[in-house]
Amino acid sequence: METANYQAGDDIRLRIDRMAHGGEGIGRAEDGRIVFVRGGFPGDEVIVRLDKAKKSMLRGTVTEVATAGPVRVDSACPAAAAGAGCCDFAEVDPAQELGIKADVLRDQLARVGHLDAHGDLPELELRELPPHRGWRTRVRLGVDSRGRAGTRKRASNDLVTDVACTQLAAGLVDGIVGPGARTFTPGAEVIAVLDGTGARHVIETRKGPRGKRVEKIEQVVEGSAGVVEEVDGHRFEFPATAFWQAHRGAPEAYTRLVGELLGTGNGPAWDLFGGVGLFVPTLSAATGGAEIYSVDLSPAARPDQQPGLADCAVRVKSARVEKVVGQLPPADSVVLDPPRVGAGEQVVARIADAAPNRVVHIGCDPAALSRDLSAWVEAGYGVERMVVVNAFPGTHHFETLVLLTPRASHDVR
Repeated sequence: METANYQAGDDIRLRIDRMAHGGEGIGRAEDGRIVFVRGGFPGDEVIVRLDKAKKSMLRGTVTEVATAGPVRVDSACPAAAAGAGCCDFAEVDPAQELGIKADVLRDQLARVGHLDAHGDLPELELRELPPHRGWRTRVRLGVDSRGRAGTRKRASNDLVTDVACTQLAAGLVDGIVGPGARTFTPGAEVIAVLDGTGARHVIETRKGPRGKRVEKIEQVVEGSAGVVEEVDGHRFEFPATAFWQAHRGAPEAYTRLVGELLGTGNGPAWDLFGGVGLFVPTLSAATGGAEIYSVDLSPAARPDQQPGLADCAVRVKSARVEKVVGQLPPADSVVLDPPRVGAGEQVVARIADAAPNRVVHIGCDPAALSRDLSAWVEAGYGVERMVVVNAFPGTHHFETLVLLTPRASHDVR
């Protein structure tokens, strides 16, 4: 078929067939080229204005929905409707959202991981994580030149300052976003957190003076610089700016699911990319109180200093996982929760060299997870279970927890 002379700015009409990783719909132009479409969902007939035209593909944004597909609903988020980059699935039927995400994962496992769904992988287990709105307990906002805080627009430094995103828990940004809200230092960022006690903490962060060793200046606007969370009776204390799961139900759901996947065993355990130690109590229970080695580079990652983990035998390594994973004592059980880029082939190989009997690998990016799972299979491990959790409702993001065990031909300690 002859390639049409499409250019950026042209309008074309097409049907959205499926979703791509990253939240764009996928359709085909009349000349057969794949078109990635922002704002398009399966079954939609849409008018698309092209932003980019290449020989191999086209990319554009929906300007008009000619015929809505079966998953499309009215936007549930006024901030997203105003252009904010928060809820890119605000127009997706919540009842069908998780199924769409599972299809994206299957596609990535096949195309990126080269994993055979019939041979290498079990059926996906799908789990919702309510609530679908008002679930986010921590948010990072931008501040415009007039000192107004708001959500950034997609692929832009511009902000939506007059309405708040519906992801946000009740009270999280009251008086911070919207009419009559207080102002902040122009160009700064605002971090707002509702912790486990219900207290709100608001921190303004901005770049330090040029030439100074301090990269960022943090100012407590409300509450304190430290937050308190409790999960299954274990108390965690850490800086408000440190990492913690955004969804109010995620910490408890993940710890229980990790425990379910691990079952019971013996011997030491590793908690890699362990943060403040969320999974330490679960690992301790799963291994009969065995010693746990927790590794994370973050200064906030000191589970040995957490008041709620005093009954756990935890040793902390403040280092990059890839630097020390080959130096740890052998482990029976391993939990790893790497950043969005994934663990990487080197880390997977080093863990496999230690021959743990059970590994729970957590991934929030399906492409990175697919690459990591391919490395696990290459290293002699099989995928026993895969659980997809809708931990970021209203967005294209999701979390996947995977149980891996050595294949029979693999030499286990």
